[in-house]
Amino acid sequence: MTSTFPSISISTERLVLRPLDEDDVPALAEMMNDENIAAWTDVPQPFTEDGARHWITEYAPAERAAGRGLDLAVTEFLTQRLVGIVQLTNTDWHIRATELSYIVAPWARGEGYASESALATAQWLFGDQKFERIEIRTAADNAASQQVAQKIGCISEGVLRNACIVHVRAEDGTWTDLRSDFIVWSLLPEDLEGADEQLAGFTAYSDWN
Repeated sequence: MTSTFPSISISTERLVLRPLDEDDVPALAEMMNDENIAAWTDVPQPFTEDGARHWITEYAPAERAAGRGLDLAVTEFLTQRLVGIVQLTNTDWHIRATELSYIVAPWARGEGYASESALATAQWLFGDQKFERIEIRTAADNAASQQVAQKIGCISEGVLRNACIVHVRAEDGTWTDLRSDFIVWSLLPEDLEGADEQLAGFTAYSDWN
């Protein structure tokens, strides 16, 4: 029998992580058309509201139902505005391991939201879901994403050579694919000790996927 993640809400001092819903369509579409997100992810460009609706109503529910992962909207506690996404993918229920990724909207960068939401997700996975390993993969040149991994206590395990495709905007406005390396990071339950103190105040830096 396939295990699945519950439909849950996770709260921090500043954020609420919850399932995506159709009200998020406009904000999700706007966020995913950002140049930096286009550069570091495989999100189709341009990203339309129809694409956002498909993600929310079909893709995300199917991934959760199949036990492969979980997509969570990251929203500000006070304004309820969508500030980003946390995704769990490639979940292995036998070894209790999953891959975590994060995306932050352009207007919300520099506030430590990626670190705060990633840490809250990790604490929930290790505490409530009894997971034993979280993996994060960052493109070799994506320094901001690597900062987030380091901030929450991840350990760099090595490099997957030529395993990643990043995107560069050409002069004619089209996107060109370039091959790059993945840096592999891991987080185990014992790595979280002291993470709350490290994140006290959530020191600002430019964090996006």
